[in-house]
Amino acid sequence: MSNSGNPQSSAIDDLEKVLGSLADELASWRQRALRAEAGALPGDEVPEEVLEKIALLEGENSDLKHRVTVAREKANGLMSRLHFFEQQVGEKP
Repeated sequence: MSNSGNPQSSAIDDLEKVLGSLADELASWRQRALRAEAGALPGDEVPEEVLEKIALLEGENSDLKHRVTVAREKANGLMSRLHFFEQQVGEKP
């Protein structure tokens, strides 16, 4: 007997196909990850270009952290001034 007449059975068949494909893809990714981990053993040298890129990104990260700190201090200063002005306006009769 065929399931082509029952839409629910057809949907279940389609779902089983998709899940089977997904399981195969997941197994493939897992195998690739295991091969990649096996290739990167402790003590392996990191390419110079990767080290340079890491140093560049760390420098940019440090600069951005500094800029955020400065911006936060300025914002806090502005908030303090605003709070002061709000108090001054609230005290006037």
